[in-house]
Amino acid sequence: MTQTPDPHLIPADSETSWLLSRLSPRMQAYAQLARYDRPIGAWLLFWPCFWGLFLAGAVNNVWPPFNDIVAFAIGALAMRGAGCTYNDIIDRDLDAQVARTALRPLPSERVSLTGAWVFFIAQLFIGLLVLLSFQSLYMFALGLAALGLVAAYPF
Repeated sequence: MTQTPDPHLIPADSETSWLLSRLSPRMQAYAQLARYDRPIGAWLLFWPCFWGLFLAGAVNNVWPPFNDIVAFAIGALAMRGAGCTYNDIIDRDLDAQVARTALRPLPSERVSLTGAWVFFIAQLFIGLLVLLSFQSLYMFALGLAALGLVAAYPF
């Protein structure tokens, strides 16, 4: 037997997570814009990096530097947030027309378009700082190439 969903409930976007419940309404909107309340995307970015560090360390019989693990975690969180923010900026008009997404921060006007762009650039800057911390031209080139693919996603 299947249950009929409540037509007035907007799944996921209506739920308040432990993170959101501790933030001011203004900060909640930005956290929702970056999907910080739903970290699965950040985990999906982080785990391959984490395992790659440990596999590289196993080849050389060394533990990966803790700083690298932390940098990858920060980078994953920042870049997943930037990707979600960018996607919401591009899809804001469409999101306003779909019941499931109409209450997201941009369509509901809890975050201005200018505020979203500033937040997006701030997250990109954090990601850039993480990327530059590795001091590798190869990693920098890979990061820029990946950014191009991510930017094309909403289209």
